[in-house]
Amino acid sequence: MTDPVPDIRTVILERDFAHGPEKLWRALTQPHLIEEWLMANNFAPAVGHKFRFTADWGGVDCKVREIEPNKTLSYTWDAYGLESTVTWTLTPIPSGTQLRMEQTGFRPDQDQAFHGAQAGWRNFFNQLGALLDRPD
Repeated sequence: MTDPVPDIRTVILERDFAHGPEKLWRALTQPHLIEEWLMANNFAPAVGHKFRFTADWGGVDCKVREIEPNKTLSYTWDAYGLESTVTWTLTPIPSGTQLRMEQTGFRPDQDQAFHGAQAGWRNFFNQLGALLDRPD
C-alpha cells in the first residue's frame, strides 16, 4: 500500500546564521528592517494584526497568527489565489541561530507559485543574510 499524494505542498528553507535569535527576530519583526530584505510593509508584532507586503508587482495580504518572541512567528500569506501560511522558527545553536521558514498551502494546481516561492525565498534569505552581516 502506498501513501496518498498530499494535496498541499510546502516550501521549507533552513539556514544557520552567525547571529543570536534577538538579532534575527528584529529583522523579522521591525518594518524598516523587513523592508530591506523582503518587501515594504505595515507589519506589527501582534496576533490578529492585518498587514500588507507591497512590491512593484503587487502585494500580499497577511494576518499575524502566532508570536513567541525570539522563537516563532507565523502569518497568513494571501496573494493571487494562493492562501498559505508562513512560519518562522528560530533555534539557538552554538554558532548563532538556525532559521527555518516554512510556507505551506500550495495546491497541486499552483505549480508556478510553488516554484516561484522556492526561488523567491532563497533570494530573500540571501538578502536577510546581507542585512544581518552589516555592522549594527
